[in-house]
Amino acid sequence: MGGEDKFKNAAEEAIGKAKEAVGKATDNERLEAEGKSEQVKANVKQAGEDVKDAVKDAKDAAKAAKD
Repeated sequence: MGGEDKFKNAAEEAIGKAKEAVGKATDNERLEAEGKSEQVKANVKQAGEDVKDAVKDAKDAAKAAKD
């Protein structure tokens, strides 16, 4: 929906990937798990944004068809 939200989600996912990689490289299981968790949260948020976009598009299409 909002470009800012999508950007934040992408940034959160990138930070999660970095944490996961550092955790793997340093054999830090806690940091690796934290990174994976952040990626999952970002992906869930992004899925929610995608649903919002689809609903808005459907409403717009229905309104256009009605007019």
